[in-house]
Amino acid sequence: MKKWFLIILPLIIIIAASIYVYRDARAPLLKAEQYAEKRAKIEAKLVSNDEFFVYHGTKTYYVIIGQNQEDVKTIVWVPEKNNDKIVIKKASDGISEDEAISKLIKEENPKKILGARLGMEKKLPVWELSYLDQNSKLNYYYIHFDTGKWWRKIENL
Repeated sequence: MKKWFLIILPLIIIIAASIYVYRDARAPLLKAEQYAEKRAKIEAKLVSNDEFFVYHGTKTYYVIIGQNQEDVKTIVWVPEKNNDKIVIKKASDGISEDEAISKLIKEENPKKILGARLGMEKKLPVWELSYLDQNSKLNYYYIHFDTGKWWRKIENL
């Protein structure tokens, strides 16, 4: 019985500490999401939060994809700073994540796609695609959300 106690007690302590560290690490992200969701509901009349992105470019933006009151899939770019204006667009007014990824595959032939997220650069909504090239170097590829045209690349990181 004593052996079981010596095994179980440290295991319980490790699990409890892990949960605490995880929750503490996620707290800023949850706070940002709550802030963005509140602004999106008030200013963009969003009724659902289906996806949430944090974009760190020249400025930080929180991006929410959801449905508005008219049941239209809507994307809201919420700036980190409270006094900056939000940007609201219908999802159908730009290219989808799949279309952005297809363009990346066609033009860059990535070895592995790491992720795709919406962001804002110079007041223009963009898709930021991160990927590994054939030499396993990290690259970023930016596509204009509205037009689907290439904007810029950051290569060989």
